Amino acid sequence: MTNEISPTSSRTPYVLEARGLSCVRGEKQLFSGLNLRLSAGACLHVRGENGVGKTSLLRLLTGLAKPDSGEVMWSNQNISKDSLSYHRDLLFLGHRDGLKEDLTALENLQTYAVLDALPLTQEKALAALWRFGLRGREHLPVNCLSAGQKRRVLMARMLTREAPLWILDEPFNALDIKAVHELKNLISEHLLHGGLVVMTSHQDVNIPNMQVLDL
Repeated sequence: MTNEISPTSSRTPYVLEARGLSCVRGEKQLFSGLNLRLSAGACLHVRGENGVGKTSLLRLLTGLAKPDSGEVMWSNQNISKDSLSYHRDLLFLGHRDGLKEDLTALENLQTYAVLDALPLTQEKALAALWRFGLRGREHLPVNCLSAGQKRRVLMARMLTREAPLWILDEPFNALDIKAVHELKNLISEHLLHGGLVVMTSHQDVNIPNMQVLDL
């Protein structure tokens, strides 16, 4: 299984590759011999029915799980050789939002920035939250927000994190039509600036320079 993705122009040297990946869960082989190459400015949409291995593939690409065979490369280096450096370049959003329920939306962004050792002014954090419709809710504890509003906090995190590689597991879940449009625009902006995106979604997604991998 091979998926080659190369945009017409790249502004950064970032390349994500999977070489001969195999994944077994229990007694079931989810996939084998999977190859892909994703260059700066490109998006990969991983599709398939539930249980075929979409989330398992994302976990392999993030380094949270190890393949039964094969390797994952980031700019020509195996991600296991310098995992700290790789994870500085990576933003992974899984099914669980990872937000601290007792902290406010603003405090969550600020806490993530400290953990990521990234400068983030309060003005920039607020601007990100306001962009995604959270003006007036920035000082509310996250446990007071709806599921869709929590996803908007994560969209603000995507904007402020400044990682070149985004790996997103069903990022459109719990979003209304307006928020889906905003997230598509955010992803498109990221690609335009040389970022890379790998995502799963049960929805039809129309994003520039996107290719599809069916598992």
